[in-house]
Amino acid sequence: MPAEWAPLDAVWLARPNNDATWPGCLQAAQAEWDAWRAAMESVVRVRTIDELHVANNDSWIRDFGPVFVKNKSGQVAAHSFVLNNCVGKDEVRLREDTVPDAFQKELGLSMWCHQFVLHGSSIDSNGAGTLLASRQCLENKNRNLELNSGAIEQVLRESLGITNIICLPGGIEGEQTNGHVDNVTRFVRRDAIAAVRAAEDHPDYATLEANWKVLQQARDEKCQKFELLELPTPKPLHYEFPADQFSPSARRMLPASHANFLFANGVIFVPAFGGPSDDVACRMLENATGLRAQPIMAKALVVGLGALHSFSCQQPQAQL
Repeated sequence: MPAEWAPLDAVWLARPNNDATWPGCLQAAQAEWDAWRAAMESVVRVRTIDELHVANNDSWIRDFGPVFVKNKSGQVAAHSFVLNNCVGKDEVRLREDTVPDAFQKELGLSMWCHQFVLHGSSIDSNGAGTLLASRQCLENKNRNLELNSGAIEQVLRESLGITNIICLPGGIEGEQTNGHVDNVTRFVRRDAIAAVRAAEDHPDYATLEANWKVLQQARDEKCQKFELLELPTPKPLHYEFPADQFSPSARRMLPASHANFLFANGVIFVPAFGGPSDDVACRMLENATGLRAQPIMAKALVVGLGALHSFSCQQPQAQL
């Protein structure tokens, strides 16, 4: 599984289209998405799920799209995992399970299909054999009940070419997906990790500190320690969600995180939320990578319980 900062042929997106996911703010989310797409088109080819001629309920293409891999010759292939044996809202996302097959037909790639639940947002690769993963997500009681942690890790090793797995305890408040790693901890170089930290009075403090302790003890595929970088936490954002068939009306905290950034051909697109942490996060990522960090407003997008990384799927460039 290549690192995200490797050269890309395309970034795939799915435009927000569901009023239930963005209640009362769909147009605002679409406007932020449109601005983000326009910004990305200057550095990478942007393709949308509309080109695949398949229907979709939602825009989390990171989770229902394929996971791309490359072989030693530089040829690109992909793996298809299961999205939908989770309880709650994921149960009705049956349309999304047809998307990987559509990718295969469109791109003409080899693709291996697994009867194993894996959300792309729950893993991150440094491109050299080490994978970040969320134990809370992979081992949650609503998925992969027939597999223990060893069996789950074996699937990841065999399918993604992974030799080293760092499992973090959990994710942040506001998610409905049981701890996606791309909201808390991300590779920024092969040997460096950016992790979100928060003040003691923040709702996510305990979980983020537990993650940090694991990272302090972690080793890379060469048995070396990682350089650890602290990402700031945005001021907590809340939204009043209307009642639906799954839950009563409730004001809930949103999973706003600068870690939900996306690398794309030399630029890091960083979700911004209108606070002082936006600039701090961008400067930190620029210093860590030597790349330009471009903030993208995501205050409405995050109502859909994700941001730039969650709503994108990168296709690596094949070596000719």
